[in-house]
Amino acid sequence: MAVLTPFHVAIPVRDIAEARRFYGEQMGLPEGRSAPTWIDFNLFGHQFVVHLDPMIGQDGKVRHHFNPVDGHGIPVPHYGVVLRVPDWEELEKRVRTFVTEFVVEPYTRFAGMPGEQKTMFFLDPTGNALEFKAFADIDKSLFAV
Repeated sequence: MAVLTPFHVAIPVRDIAEARRFYGEQMGLPEGRSAPTWIDFNLFGHQFVVHLDPMIGQDGKVRHHFNPVDGHGIPVPHYGVVLRVPDWEELEKRVRTFVTEFVVEPYTRFAGMPGEQKTMFFLDPTGNALEFKAFADIDKSLFAV
């Protein structure tokens, strides 16, 4: 099996200072390199970059399509990381201090089945959808059917 290496993803934001507050101060992500129009954040060991996008819609939000999954409307696209359960639980506590509305409230999917996982979805101030999930045993459960 290949050794996992960090991913790199870049997303649009409407305001760099607002993104720095949300991802850096509120979520607690360490900041890496930056310039006036972008910031690198360390998202649990992955390179997560926000880029200023002056073309974001008049309401200042990115657009989503929502797919029905388990009775929830899941925003597409969405970004996030699969975590270990203790890290997910710590993040959930932190997120609840500043997220006032979840797209999908934190819950456990597939309870007692292969692929059992904790998941939560919320939006950043620009409307980018974030999902964080956790498996008790990532190696056995991540791709379980």
